Amino acid sequence: MAALAAANAGHVPAYGDDPYTARLAGAVRRHFGADAEAYPVFNGTGANVLGLRAMADPWSSVVCAATAHINVDETGAPEASAGLKLVPVATPDGKLTPELVAPHLVRFGDPHFAQPRIVSISQVTELGTVYTPDELAALAELAHGHGMLLHMDGARLANAAAALDVPLRAVTTDVGVDVLSFGGTKNGAMMGEAVVVLTPGAARGVPYLRKATTQLASKMRFVSAQLSALLDGDLWLRNARHANAMARLLAEAVGDLPGVKVSRPVESNAVFALVPPGAAARLRERYAFSTWDAATGEVRWMCAFDTAEEHVAGFAAALAAALDG
Repeated sequence: MAALAAANAGHVPAYGDDPYTARLAGAVRRHFGADAEAYPVFNGTGANVLGLRAMADPWSSVVCAATAHINVDETGAPEASAGLKLVPVATPDGKLTPELVAPHLVRFGDPHFAQPRIVSISQVTELGTVYTPDELAALAELAHGHGMLLHMDGARLANAAAALDVPLRAVTTDVGVDVLSFGGTKNGAMMGEAVVVLTPGAARGVPYLRKATTQLASKMRFVSAQLSALLDGDLWLRNARHANAMARLLAEAVGDLPGVKVSRPVESNAVFALVPPGAAARLRERYAFSTWDAATGEVRWMCAFDTAEEHVAGFAAALAAALDG
C-alpha cells in the first residue's frame, strides 16, 4: 500500500512505459534470470489465459492435474478464452509426474487430435503440496523431449520457495519452466500478477495478446509498483514464510480436537482437515471456508500473509465449540 501511495504522484507514460514497470523488469531479472521478461496483468486467471494462449496454437492441448486451478476454478477461461483443450490428469496429491503425464503425450501430427503442446503445473498445488526442484526438472525434461513447453501457475510460488528455502529461480528458471504466472495478490498485493516469460521465444505475441485478452492496464504503474515492492527486498519471502508458519500453527491447534483429523501433510499455507458436517456448518456461522470433498467432509483452510497467531487461536477455539454443538 505504501508503494501504491508513492506511485500516485506526478505524471508518467501509460501502458507500461513508466519507471515503475522498468523497475519491476529489473527486479524480475534479478530473481529469475537475465532473460526473464515480465508482463504485469490484473489477475491470476488473466495471467494463466494470456500465458497459455501465447505458448500455443488454437489446436493445442494442455496437460494439467485434474485439481488444477485452470481446470476447476477458472470457469473454463483457458478453454473459452484461449481456445485450448485441457487434458486433466488424476493425481493422488495434486502433483503431476512424468509417469502420469506420459500416457497423454500421443498422436502427434494427427489432425484429428488436439496436439499436446503444454504441461501446466500449479506451484503450490491446489492440495497445498509443493513440487521439489527435482520433480520440476523431470517434468521439464519430459515436456521438452516431446517438443512441448512447461507452464507454471505460480499464484503461490512464494509459499513454495519459502517452504523449500530456495530462491525463486531455483524452482522456475533453473529447472526448465518456460512461462510463469507470478502471483502477487495471494502474497499481499492489492491487485496484480505478472506473466513472466523465462525461455526466450516460448510465448509469442504477448504484448498484443495482453491487449486482446483485456489484461493491459493503462495505469500499469499501480500494478508494477506493488510487485516491485514484493520483489525488491525480502517482503515476498517474509509474507510467504509467515503464511506457511500460520498454517503449521493451525494444524497443531486443531489436530488433537476430537472428531477432527488433519487429512494431508501441511507443506505450505493450506490445511486440509476432516470435520463432522454439523460442526463445519456451525463453524461457518463465524468463518468462511471451502468444503473440498463433500463426501468425506474434508475442508480446506488457507492462511495468509496477514493471518495472526490470535486469529489461529480464535479459529481453533471456535472449532472446539462447534464440535461440542
